[in-house]
Amino acid sequence: MPTLHKIRWGILGAARINQQLMPAIVGAENSELVAIASRRPDAAETTLKQYAPDVENVHIYNDPAELLNDPDIQAVYIPLASEEHALWTLRAIEHGKHVLCEKPIALSVTDIEAIQSAAEKNQVCVMEGFMYRFHPQHQRIQEIILSGVIGEVRSVRTCFAYPMQPARLYRINRPISQGGGAMWDIGCYAIHTARFHFGDLPARAVTAMAKHNEHGADVSSSGIIDFGDGKYAQFNFGFEHARRAEYEIIGTKGGIKCHNVWAKADEQPIISWQTDSGEQHSESLDLANHFQLEVEHFCACILNHQAPKLSLLDAKDNCKIILAALESVELGKTIQIN
Repeated sequence: MPTLHKIRWGILGAARINQQLMPAIVGAENSELVAIASRRPDAAETTLKQYAPDVENVHIYNDPAELLNDPDIQAVYIPLASEEHALWTLRAIEHGKHVLCEKPIALSVTDIEAIQSAAEKNQVCVMEGFMYRFHPQHQRIQEIILSGVIGEVRSVRTCFAYPMQPARLYRINRPISQGGGAMWDIGCYAIHTARFHFGDLPARAVTAMAKHNEHGADVSSSGIIDFGDGKYAQFNFGFEHARRAEYEIIGTKGGIKCHNVWAKADEQPIISWQTDSGEQHSESLDLANHFQLEVEHFCACILNHQAPKLSLLDAKDNCKIILAALESVELGKTIQIN
């Protein structure tokens, strides 16, 4: 094992998600918070005092570009608006920084390909921030599937929703093409979880429908992803539903349900599964902080020169399905995926 070092982090933005990510960066054994930037006056300092009050010697920048010029920073976390992710990811890469970017890392496959090319050229690690994948409950579900007890996976149903609060209206105040709406915010989770449990099986087609607001942003959506051979994923997400973050997997012999995909560090993760032979099980798993596990994994990848669990190829595949679903809504027909 190599000698343990700490990756020095800068945060490009004072977004609300810092409530989860900032303590994760501070708490991870292989990371250190050294800087935060925000274009909003006093926002960076306020965020630091609110979410990491005991951390000293953190440099405050009033411009994200200035943070990227800091040679002491090795990795950056990008929590900016969705439409800014690709731009700032590319800028960070050009400055030789490793990048953990909030989902979605980009709004087009072309931008992801540009990020991939730049990362390879500059020899930096880049990962899209789907933090849920690092919670042990999902690995436990995979173990159950691989055991064969529920048979072959035939369908996955995902549901991600929460009622929109006034403080979050900025998420739906612009059209989908500019990063607004439910798809880029929580729909990407619904699609990502469905893909995960179908393994490497590529999606063939998508059919979707949605409700839009006066800004051209989707506020709710449902659809079906066709993985071929009668294997389908049904997704549902939106801002006009009671809070949900769950998925259910149905196989040829039984099924599994994850009751809280976004289980926080203090929330008990519970999964349940049953078989056609009459077995019924419910498992309460250990508490875990998926944000901190994500940060620790990313830092370990940098330190050990390893590829991250979530590749940019995975990001491209997710983006292809998202764009196909949006096109299906717009045209009112099934969209084939190349």
